[in-house]
Amino acid sequence: MKKTYLFLADGFEEVEALATVDLLRRAGVEVETVSINKTLAVRGAHGIEVAADTMLADCEPEARMLICPGGMPGASNLAANARVCELLSAQHERGGKIAAICAAPAVVLAPLGIIDGYDATCYPGFEEGLAAGGARHKNQRVVVDRDVITANGPSSAIPFALSIIKALDSQAKADEVAAGLLL
Repeated sequence: MKKTYLFLADGFEEVEALATVDLLRRAGVEVETVSINKTLAVRGAHGIEVAADTMLADCEPEARMLICPGGMPGASNLAANARVCELLSAQHERGGKIAAICAAPAVVLAPLGIIDGYDATCYPGFEEGLAAGGARHKNQRVVVDRDVITANGPSSAIPFALSIIKALDSQAKADEVAAGLLL
């Protein structure tokens, strides 16, 4: 089965990345964190350093889903990485699943044309980036439109992850994980 990849760049939002990985693994989703740095070590926006599971160069060209956490300058660092942009564009072109949260929908997905004509959300203050990429901003915590899931920020990390679980598995699996979290 294809892997799900969550990209990590220096300055990533820790809550968004780690809560998402945690919930996906609870659901049995094979998800790997991917460092875009020269080493596996990646430092989050709030100084938390994590060791990614794999390097960007080792990602398979086709994935089950690609996930971009937000945070600044994490989202900008993802957008500046040609390989990340190439993988995201190819994933979108073949109708593959993509998820992004916080600034990432506006900073990473929108400039690539991935959300052109889609409903999407993002962190407050980044709405112009969505519009520039042709997306329709929805003032919601999580927006699912076709093959793309977007969320607005750290407090939406758990509903974001549950939406990903639903997209990759089922509502029943998302409900099971939510129950285990006492939601």
